[in-house]
Amino acid sequence: MHLAIIMDGNGRWAKQKGLKRIEGHKKGAEVAKEITIYCANHPEIEILTLYAFSTENWKRPKAEVEFLMKLLDNWLKKELDTFIKNEVKFEAIGDISKFSKQLQDRINYTKEKTKNFTRLTQVLALNYGSKDEITRAVKKLIEKKEEITPQNIQKNLDLPVDVDLLIRTSGEIRVSNFLLWQIAYAEMFFTKTLWPDFTTKELDKIIKEFKQRERRFGGI
Repeated sequence: MHLAIIMDGNGRWAKQKGLKRIEGHKKGAEVAKEITIYCANHPEIEILTLYAFSTENWKRPKAEVEFLMKLLDNWLKKELDTFIKNEVKFEAIGDISKFSKQLQDRINYTKEKTKNFTRLTQVLALNYGSKDEITRAVKKLIEKKEEITPQNIQKNLDLPVDVDLLIRTSGEIRVSNFLLWQIAYAEMFFTKTLWPDFTTKELDKIIKEFKQRERRFGGI
């Protein structure tokens, strides 16, 4: 199973508690760790893709963006042991060339250190936007003078794997330019729970409901 999550609600969680937005992001990072460990130990989940930073997130206040970059760097450094202990392969999608050299090096180092693990692949969408991903895939085909077909486009995506289950937290009912191609036939769940309050218990409940759904992929 490929599980994708739009981790939304960090800022609102902090505001509700009278805290700065960065406190919501800190708590959200802790939840990402818990969910990753859960997925690594789930017998059916093979890929976990988390929407961490979108191409639109650069519009946020400069101080918040800088904090998020630092948080990501520290999170990857801290969680390498978690990846190794739980045999999690780390991958990143999106245009990471916009990040500092230090952060790019951290991302590539984590990928290298975990590349042989097979229990779970955790994919972070970083400076990611699905329209950008699809545009880049088509450009690759044009440069290679290959036929533009659905199959060839998919092969050239950052993440050429269809999503089975998409979850968005915080009560917003939209997909926000996330894996538009890959979620064509995904089952979608929208929960009002803010990401910092999202638990493995709620995820377990959603997965059980997902397994009860009949997926017809356009058929009868």
